[in-house]
Amino acid sequence: MTFRSAFWLRVLPFAVVVACAAAPALRAQDLNAVIAGLREDIRILDERTRQLTVEVEQLKRENSGLRAQGDANYVTMAQMTAALADLERALRAGDKELAIQLTQQMERLAKQTNAALDALAKGSARSTAPAVQFTPLPANTPGTTYEVQPGDTLASIATRFGSTVKDIQNANKIADPTKLQVGQTLFIPQR
Repeated sequence: MTFRSAFWLRVLPFAVVVACAAAPALRAQDLNAVIAGLREDIRILDERTRQLTVEVEQLKRENSGLRAQGDANYVTMAQMTAALADLERALRAGDKELAIQLTQQMERLAKQTNAALDALAKGSARSTAPAVQFTPLPANTPGTTYEVQPGDTLASIATRFGSTVKDIQNANKIADPTKLQVGQTLFIPQR
């Protein structure tokens, strides 16, 4: 018996007393119908609670499976560092065959990592990021160009030049404002 159904079974007698006090003219047959209706409501609530509990458990299992699957697709920094150290030792020792094998292994690891990152990027872009639509600026919009420096964000650049993040994104067709690159040249529209 769930908490909710136990609660209702404790409250049910009180509800019956209240119903009897509120309507003394209720006949026993009417009272039985009210009680039967309340019991049916409790049964439905209890059934729905059980269904939701099962659904939550299924979601937890699916989530655990996805996490385990995601972890299997990544190469850890420790694995990459160990492979690099092995390659360096082999090169120092002059074992060219081992060096070739290690190079091939590192290439496979890098391909796996890139494939997993691409899959993640596609999956997260598909599930969370709506298609970005840029509003073209008028041809004679005044502005200046700026080369992105280390530590710059679109917000800091917009503040510095009296522009807005949205205008800079539109002018430069930047879908993800967190992907600025140092040395990238931006047109900063000013109004």
